[in-house]
Amino acid sequence: MTASKKFKKVYIGLSADLIHQGHINIIAEGCKLGKVIIGLLTDEAIASYKRLPLIAFDERKLIVENLKGVEEVVAQTTLDYVPNLKKIKPDYVVHGDDWKTGVQREVRQRVIDTLAKWGGELVEPKYTEGISSTDLITAVKAQGITPGKRMKTLRRLIDAKPIVRILEAHNGLTGLIVEKTSIDKDGKKMEFDGIWESSLTDSTAKGKPDTELVDFSSRFSTIEEILEVTTKPIIVDGDTGGRIEHFKFRVKTLERLGVSAIIIEDKIGDKRNSLFGTTVPQEQDSIEHFSKKIYEGKRSQVTEDFMIIARVESLILKKGTADALKRAEAYITAGADGIMIHSKEKDGQEIIEFCEKFQKFETKVPLVVVPSTYAHMSESELQDLGINVVIYANHLLRSAYPAMVDVAQSILENSRAKEASDKYCMSIKDIITLVPEVN
Repeated sequence: MTASKKFKKVYIGLSADLIHQGHINIIAEGCKLGKVIIGLLTDEAIASYKRLPLIAFDERKLIVENLKGVEEVVAQTTLDYVPNLKKIKPDYVVHGDDWKTGVQREVRQRVIDTLAKWGGELVEPKYTEGISSTDLITAVKAQGITPGKRMKTLRRLIDAKPIVRILEAHNGLTGLIVEKTSIDKDGKKMEFDGIWESSLTDSTAKGKPDTELVDFSSRFSTIEEILEVTTKPIIVDGDTGGRIEHFKFRVKTLERLGVSAIIIEDKIGDKRNSLFGTTVPQEQDSIEHFSKKIYEGKRSQVTEDFMIIARVESLILKKGTADALKRAEAYITAGADGIMIHSKEKDGQEIIEFCEKFQKFETKVPLVVVPSTYAHMSESELQDLGINVVIYANHLLRSAYPAMVDVAQSILENSRAKEASDKYCMSIKDIITLVPEVN
């Protein structure tokens, strides 16, 4: 490097989730111009427009710092380069020429406009063809994920995203729907962040009532069925958690499987679905006993990654917001990693009141809701209330049942399958190729 180049600053923005030839080429081009400073996108920045990165920021930073030619690595906290450019005032920004069109076109123009203020230059080497981080990560995820890696992901998502979006699955097929469904909306990739394994939908899929009739040995079978074909984090509906001495072992089993969290509700006695409210007998646990259950569950963990989330039933049982807040505070003190506040009121006002007061807590944990009854509330509204995780708890099963009834009735009415096949069913070819064979 010539003496003049030694003092030139070169800024390169990277996600660097999986390092590949394209990254090396861009850094090499930067080294020709001066001192290379990498603006490494944080987990939050990447998650704002696509998936959570496979590798956490601190790990990616360590890797990039040790690449040949990299002088310095700084955090780029937004997709927008401008905040870092104004601080560093680089002579050059180097980026592949693949961002001239599409979602990053506006980002590129802002870089050009900002560099012009001090005479900086955008250098755009030809994009390295035939290689893509997204394709590489898809291939890696197709091989599966280790239990430990999966378990950590939920905490990372909560830290990185303004709101985490979870959808119910009750078997391997519905797990694949949660895993693979995505859309492009306003230049961003929208997808579900994780899976909810629900006692209600698991029981209903087996043709049994949601009264803990399906025991946890059967539930574990469903959980493993979903784990085998997915990579996203799983939150398990643990009902009441059972007896304290049993709950401790349940935590260990779920942790070993790679489940990210269990949600347990502060009720005792015979299980009845909470959405029945006070129309059926339901008894709330004492604060002291439920707090002990949380405490003992946390003590039984092997890692710090697994989460125990306490579900507060006070609003369901008409005990009011003050009781719900009192319990939430006690459960946090006992070690709960999150609070799920439950309500069956359709207007959502109970949830709004609870959330506003919850935000004044001195010690807060992630807040979880299940908007089954107040479904009109949007994710942005929930986010504004300080909610961190939204669980769509039963929608795949609720949508599947009416469709299957329509098919059955159509076959009976027409004494043949043609009308049902034409109107309601995917093709035979699509169903036999839906799940690819393992090579």
